[in-house]
Amino acid sequence: MENKRLYKTEDNKMICGVCNGVAEYFNADPSIVRLLWALFACCAGTGLVIYIVAAIILPDKKTIM
Repeated sequence: MENKRLYKTEDNKMICGVCNGVAEYFNADPSIVRLLWALFACCAGTGLVIYIVAAIILPDKKTIM
C-alpha cells in the first residue's frame, strides 16, 4: 500500500504550493483545486484562513522526500 503524505510543492505553485500539494494527494487537477478553494474562500470566508494555516503547517515536498 502506498504511503500518501500531504505536503506543499515547489513546482507549479501559485502562492505557497498548498493547492498543488492537495491536488497531488487526491490525484486531481491543480486548477480545479484552486477554483474550489477560491469559491470556498468567497462563499464561506474561512478558506483564506485555512489556506494560511495549511501554508504554515504543511511541510515542503523536498524536506520529506
